[in-house]
Amino acid sequence: MAAAPQPVYWLGNDTLRVSAALFVENRRRLCKGLKDKNGVVAQSVVVLQGGEQKQRYCTDTDLLFRQESFFHWAFGVTEPDCYGAIDVDSGKSILFVPKLPESYATWMGEIYSKEHFKGKYAVDEVHYACDVADVLSNLRPAVLLTLRGQNTDSGSICREASFEGISRFQVNNTLLHPVIVECRLIKTDMELEVLRYTNRISSEAHKMVMKSVKPGQKEYEMESLFQHYCYTKGGMRHTSYTCICGTGHNSSVLHYGHAGAPNEKTIMDGDMCLFDMGGEYYCYSSDITCSFPANGKFTPDQRAIYEAVLKSSRAVMAAIKPGVKWTDMHRLADRVHLEELVKIGILTGSVEDMMKVHMGSVFMPHGLGHLLGIDVHDVGGYPEGVERINEPGLRSLRMGRLVQERMVLTVEPGIYFINHLLDQALSNPTQSCFINNQVLARFRGSGGVRIEDDIAVTANGMELLTCVPRTVEEIEAFMANTAKTFSPILSEKF
Repeated sequence: MAAAPQPVYWLGNDTLRVSAALFVENRRRLCKGLKDKNGVVAQSVVVLQGGEQKQRYCTDTDLLFRQESFFHWAFGVTEPDCYGAIDVDSGKSILFVPKLPESYATWMGEIYSKEHFKGKYAVDEVHYACDVADVLSNLRPAVLLTLRGQNTDSGSICREASFEGISRFQVNNTLLHPVIVECRLIKTDMELEVLRYTNRISSEAHKMVMKSVKPGQKEYEMESLFQHYCYTKGGMRHTSYTCICGTGHNSSVLHYGHAGAPNEKTIMDGDMCLFDMGGEYYCYSSDITCSFPANGKFTPDQRAIYEAVLKSSRAVMAAIKPGVKWTDMHRLADRVHLEELVKIGILTGSVEDMMKVHMGSVFMPHGLGHLLGIDVHDVGGYPEGVERINEPGLRSLRMGRLVQERMVLTVEPGIYFINHLLDQALSNPTQSCFINNQVLARFRGSGGVRIEDDIAVTANGMELLTCVPRTVEEIEAFMANTAKTFSPILSEKF
């Protein structure tokens, strides 16, 4: 008899259907990884704690809930205040949901049964969270495996499961983290399908913004248009991060759009726009940056910088395959930038000598790109034994390991004219000797260019997930509404 179909997460209309089989497979992979790891004993049980519903400061106003990422990866649960357990030997999954007060039905809606959640999330058992200690006791585990480890991007420690009665159990909080991180690093076919979707919707949203932008508008209007498209067309209630809508000089502010600079400038004729925005569907992220002139027409200087960045992006994509060092890809982007800046006349001299004094980081202080998945800066960039290279630029690189098949990465080279970095370089004799300050002065205040695409690493190269106009000709034709089609580099062979 055929197995019953798995339940599906779906928001209707043309949004993506995501089967609960995705999370069943993730749990299976986790159990296999733990069984293969030295030190994990029989009768081990994984315990994960989901995110909590929180309020705004001292008020009763709920913050918009988003599930904790490790818990989502394993269970796909959208509700707050849950726990999950996985018996490593058998693979049996148990979801613990909050026991809601009767008043919930008045204010929040129907109180669902435990059977409802069992069917919704394709788990083996559902119990109330208040009973977690008693239910786990009945499993007679030799050890509970809880999650504790450092996020190498933020430096923060991930949340370890805790509940009343945990002191009854033997707990190990060191074995689980490296295994679940490696599982999240390598994407399954089902995960790749969700990431293709987030990229498709976000790419279309960027294209709509590109069609809509005009001098005289506010940067935040572009942020609003992007979010509106992602939500109405893609069911994306969340963005993957705070939208960056920098124009003019603001396009050189790497993390513009924060509370102190909330995408508030008026867009001017002649400005370059740098719009870094990505929608999130069912906790899976995207991260795309488009750079283009607000008036739809590149000046010669804007074109020169843009094409330098595009050249480095394509050079990196052509070189990516399993086994290459991500640090080497960063250095490749730096080298292409420096070669192009010499052609433009901003720099003079030997590119080899420039590389030795880290001239690339003057114009691209951030890393080439990062892992992408349930978190926009996804976990696994620096596992134990892989250390950051303490050099300008490279110390900001969010991944230091070899590229592997089924990794999903961003490729986001950029060239920026950041005044304090340029001033530092001009005051440093080892770097100032390469700078033609007269030509550089022409570009100061112009901002920057970043081109960011999301890719999935394949057995022989990469698959480009992002699909937006990229060449100068494509962008100008698209913004002028004269382009019937454009030929994104998706069609090129890598």
